Amino acid sequence: MRVVIVGCGVGGLTLALSLQAAGCNDIDLYESGNEINELGVGINMLPHAVRELTELGLADDLANVAIPTSELIMFNMQGQEIWRESRGLHAGYNWPQYSINRGQLQSLLHRAVAERIGRDRIHTGHKVIRYENLSTPNLLGHRALAHFSHGSSTSGDIIVAADGVHSAIRSQMHPHEGPVLWNGITMWRGVVESDPFLSGKSMVMIGRFLKRAVIYPISIEAANRGRSLINMVLEVKVSDNRPMPRQDWNHEVDRDEIRSHFSSMKFDWIDVGSLLEQVNQWFQYPMVDRDPLDSWTDGRVVLLGDAAHPMYPVGSNGGSQAILDARTLARDLALQPDIDTAIGAYEAVRRPATSGIVLANRQVGAEKPMELAAERAPHGFTNIEDVIPRAELEDLSRHYKKLAGFDPALLNAQPSRSVVK
Repeated sequence: MRVVIVGCGVGGLTLALSLQAAGCNDIDLYESGNEINELGVGINMLPHAVRELTELGLADDLANVAIPTSELIMFNMQGQEIWRESRGLHAGYNWPQYSINRGQLQSLLHRAVAERIGRDRIHTGHKVIRYENLSTPNLLGHRALAHFSHGSSTSGDIIVAADGVHSAIRSQMHPHEGPVLWNGITMWRGVVESDPFLSGKSMVMIGRFLKRAVIYPISIEAANRGRSLINMVLEVKVSDNRPMPRQDWNHEVDRDEIRSHFSSMKFDWIDVGSLLEQVNQWFQYPMVDRDPLDSWTDGRVVLLGDAAHPMYPVGSNGGSQAILDARTLARDLALQPDIDTAIGAYEAVRRPATSGIVLANRQVGAEKPMELAAERAPHGFTNIEDVIPRAELEDLSRHYKKLAGFDPALLNAQPSRSVVK
């Protein structure tokens, strides 16, 4: 079986590693850029995704660079604590939750693919513009063809589109879908080294969905020096009449507009306004998603990751869900009786699961306590349980974990997705 993977992001690289671990070595990856690189900003890997990477033999690589997140804390705009919960090993999971530099995660996955499958199987400078399903009368049987912008093409028994939110393959598969959907929120991302805050392994969210700060450390190396490399994501709902900001993760902007929204955000445990001034580079991107699809497949072509289910960055789920996609598809391709059955089994599991998360994230998903606090007590509170009963807070947390597949008891008991050769 020859597998063609379009896109060398987290999902595509994890799929390659998963296929190789399951016994498939005829794999080629195609990346549109001339280099495989990512922004040096942060990403959170939830325990269900960390489990999958651990089973791929990457536990030590992750532990050597990432912060094992110990707690998640939500605050209102007044800096009052709404909700606090343990995370990762501290919450009873068998695997950590990691906060990591996205570039470092990309690098360790890329390095593993190069070592296990071969550097010559990773092709940069290959932008896919369309695909074609083939059915030939000879022994090759059903195959698919990927066409590149520079005129060449490649074929495989299956083509997996892991080419992101602006996937050319998704656009061809669903030609009437239209552009991405913007909710009016602009996100700014930056990284700064500073003194540790709270536990030094805390992830915090401040405000509400219309205006919030998400802040967490991402480097164990900095922590070992007594410092903290802090990832900052600052978000604001801007005027609905504005044009959508540029959809480029590398789009750098000055801090003037960011300053106008967040310079006064200061508490006794962190000074957001001061930190934003210390960030060397600020990157801007609109918060976008797409409606869930009724199909991820066309013949021997299938979608994965952001190409299949782009979602708002709520609940730390985008990268984690791409990893679950990859592991599920690899297992099905290894164990199902044929490729077509495998594709159908993969979609039957992953499409409804991720569709539910996309829709939940539009309703702020895991961060619902922040919205309730803002609605019920816009000027703050003396006791959060007078505003949101403890039982309601616990239920909201439990519900999202089950929806997204990382309820601790269920995850710890779940059978492995690894294939025993």
